[in-house]
Amino acid sequence: MSKLSTSLAGAAGDAREYGRAGLYGLLTPQGNPTAEPEMRILLPPQTSMLCARLTSRGGDLRRRLTDYFERLSTFIDQFDDIVFDAVGFACTGSSYGLEAQEERIQLASIETRKGYPVVTAAGAVEQAFRALAVQAIALVSPYPSWLTDACRAHWERRGMRVTATLQLPPASPVQPIYAHTTPALLERVQGFDTHGAEAVLLTGTGMPSLRALQPLEAARGVPVLSSNLCLAWALAKITGTAPPGPESRLYGGWSSRLTIS
Repeated sequence: MSKLSTSLAGAAGDAREYGRAGLYGLLTPQGNPTAEPEMRILLPPQTSMLCARLTSRGGDLRRRLTDYFERLSTFIDQFDDIVFDAVGFACTGSSYGLEAQEERIQLASIETRKGYPVVTAAGAVEQAFRALAVQAIALVSPYPSWLTDACRAHWERRGMRVTATLQLPPASPVQPIYAHTTPALLERVQGFDTHGAEAVLLTGTGMPSLRALQPLEAARGVPVLSSNLCLAWALAKITGTAPPGPESRLYGGWSSRLTIS
């Protein structure tokens, strides 16, 4: 975080009625019903989260994902002059279609203008991989096949070895990603060969996954990460409220709160 951001956030935090331990903005795709409730569970106590929607009139997913990132500066301006500690971009799929340099330039421009960091879900996952010294991953994807291919190519460009990919079938004709459930996810992952992987990634902020993390990690013996888990951890790191280090398996400090109704 820049000195300006630290100074502004510190002063604002002292004066806040809510979110004194951290105030985060969250931008999530227009139809995503999952990111906000999972992030509210994962973010530490005494922090607050304010949300806005990424919107697009695009008729297909590919166009919408492009619009979400191209118009990111406009979406952040919905928050007006709120002084956040950080803003999370809760759309992993948008990053999978971008070159790293293109994403960095856009984020740096927004951060300079607004005075606080912007963390993408994909960037948070990459931070988690580095923190855990992970170089080989297995992917579980709820995306259509073209986006799964883009996801795999993205992580390979980032230096990861993708040992295996599980393409989940659409959960429903209307909500192919958002209608997934934990029991169905656990059943489909049961026969997935993750041999050689140092971590398993359940990609996408829209697929409900919190209830699946602990049973899958216990069964696989390696960290099992999700986009929302990593984004919450990366945001909490900025305010110094995240569990300490990779030995926590990122969510060790929050594990008791993952028993959700």
